Amino acid sequence: MPNNQFKKGELYSFITGKASTAIGRRLQKNFKQANIEITIEQWSVLYHLWKEDGLSQQQLCDATFRDKPSITRLVDNLEKIKLVNRTSSKDDRRMNLIVLTDTGKELEQVCMGIANTTLNEALEGVTHGQIEIAKEVLQMVYENLK
Repeated sequence: MPNNQFKKGELYSFITGKASTAIGRRLQKNFKQANIEITIEQWSVLYHLWKEDGLSQQQLCDATFRDKPSITRLVDNLEKIKLVNRTSSKDDRRMNLIVLTDTGKELEQVCMGIANTTLNEALEGVTHGQIEIAKEVLQMVYENLK
């Protein structure tokens, strides 16, 4: 017997996509109110660089689930606003590493604070147990399909 107990229109992608879009829109709004002029897509790249600076463009593709042209464009735009620089890898000069500038590093604390505030807004009224179940279910779905 199939494990899909959703009615038409209640597909996982619809539910998770709607929630993800709503969180992204709120985060963008909160960034704008704080006079931080970065897009959600740029934020996702910066987030991974804050976790580990000096990733290759391919590693950023993998981490953000974006294709190479998208990452190239995002990195180009982040370079224009002086948040990152490209540096040749010492191990393989054909590979560029993306490193945060001082300005990019300085944004981390304020952006993470805004992101945490946004997530708290999104999860208002949701219990810790419900969050853990949702994370577990979505991780299982991901593992089944990766």
